Amino acid sequence: MAKEKEFHWRRLHSLLGLIPVGLFLTFHLLVNFQATKGVEAFNDAAGLVEKMPFLLIVEWVVIYIPLMFHAFYGVYIAFTAKPNLNRFGTLRNWFFVLQRFTGIFLVIFIAWHIWETRLQKALHGTEVNFDMMAEILSNPAMVVFYILGVISATFHLSNGIWSFLVSWGITQSKQSQKVATWVTMIFFVLLSVVGVMAILAFV
Repeated sequence: MAKEKEFHWRRLHSLLGLIPVGLFLTFHLLVNFQATKGVEAFNDAAGLVEKMPFLLIVEWVVIYIPLMFHAFYGVYIAFTAKPNLNRFGTLRNWFFVLQRFTGIFLVIFIAWHIWETRLQKALHGTEVNFDMMAEILSNPAMVVFYILGVISATFHLSNGIWSFLVSWGITQSKQSQKVATWVTMIFFVLLSVVGVMAILAFV
């Protein structure tokens, strides 16, 4: 019974990592990418998000609650799971380790990012706009921290998609898993470029 319960918890963890957390990450990076088009373009894109009806409810139901479950249960998985060299080989084992490492790092990064943006708005009424991000990223250490955060997030999502396809029985053969590796890694590179370019646009 315990193993069956854990199986369902892991399924839920995997699903929430993709929908809605993964979709939100992609959307968030695409909004941030508008910064490469200038101050006004980013502020317009961010402003549309801020004007969403019932934004606070949407944030909690669609983002924060699924994200907290995925993060906290993910930390549990990270400290209890063991690499499986015999099943997936050396490359996938490295990805397995990186998935756990980036997950733990992202708990810290996302908490810090929420503190610097959403909580500053809630506590002090600070507007979430281009100037806010430019001020945060005026510190070179923060630029490095944010770039590492974005790359960790894009890898975690991309490799998480691969794991989702395997755990849900969508890619069962070695060939389909190999194809999925290539597709998800291409997605990782493209989304990383979008995220890093957005960060550099604020600098």
